[in-house]
Amino acid sequence: MSLFVPKFDESVIVREAEAEVVGRAPTTVRLLADSSSTGGALSTQRVTLTAGADGAAPHWHDNSAEMFFLLDGAADILSGDEVLTAGPGDLVIVPPGKPHAFAAVPGADADLLIVLTPGTERFEYFRHLRRIALGEATRESLLEVQELYDNHFLSSAAWDARRRGAAPGETV
Repeated sequence: MSLFVPKFDESVIVREAEAEVVGRAPTTVRLLADSSSTGGALSTQRVTLTAGADGAAPHWHDNSAEMFFLLDGAADILSGDEVLTAGPGDLVIVPPGKPHAFAAVPGADADLLIVLTPGTERFEYFRHLRRIALGEATRESLLEVQELYDNHFLSSAAWDARRRGAAPGETV
């Protein structure tokens, strides 16, 4: 086992009023701390989804684990071939290389704290998503930056089945 020691000297403090906000309802992302500000320790953002909104499509990271902590509401989370429903206070950590996705449960909002560790520069990825939403870039342009952001997309039959209407809490 190798030990990663992050290199930064000052505490990272991000006040809610100072966090950059990307997007708006139904999907709002607050950029909290990127890898460069934490010495590579982590990247973190808060994602707020309204009424069953999609968060992230199925993907995996080669070099980072991803942690989902549900602050409020209910979220469907894909972990490998399993889809589970998380409620307030639930924690899910997906290891590197394992497919995952998340979305608010249909009819419910979800407020999640998401942490990738070790960190990778992710803020520009979320800004890229904003450009796609505004029509300034195409969805296909994400394929060109998969390696840069360590965000690799794939299909998931389990995720597709859940998002088409399986019962909340049911593993598909």
